[in-house]
Amino acid sequence: MKGDRVEIVVDAGDTTRTYEVVASRAGRRVETAVRRGVVEVSEVTRTGVVVRTARFMANRVLALVEQPVPREDSSENTGHTGRPLREDP
Repeated sequence: MKGDRVEIVVDAGDTTRTYEVVASRAGRRVETAVRRGVVEVSEVTRTGVVVRTARFMANRVLALVEQPVPREDSSENTGHTGRPLREDP
């Protein structure tokens, strides 16, 4: 969803560097994958087309923080009270 972010903190020798991958448009999401010692963070469209990708060596990654956008709960919008519709006799 638009606004989803993944922050990657990488060891750069004597310092650390922080990178961000953000879902920049509506309908896009951010996916992470770890394969063969490589951490891959991609921005993906609804149809699954990869827009951009960031790759890092897994042994250099210190932290991978996924920060999703808070979603509205559908039960709050419909006025659902949490009670059953009818009582069983």
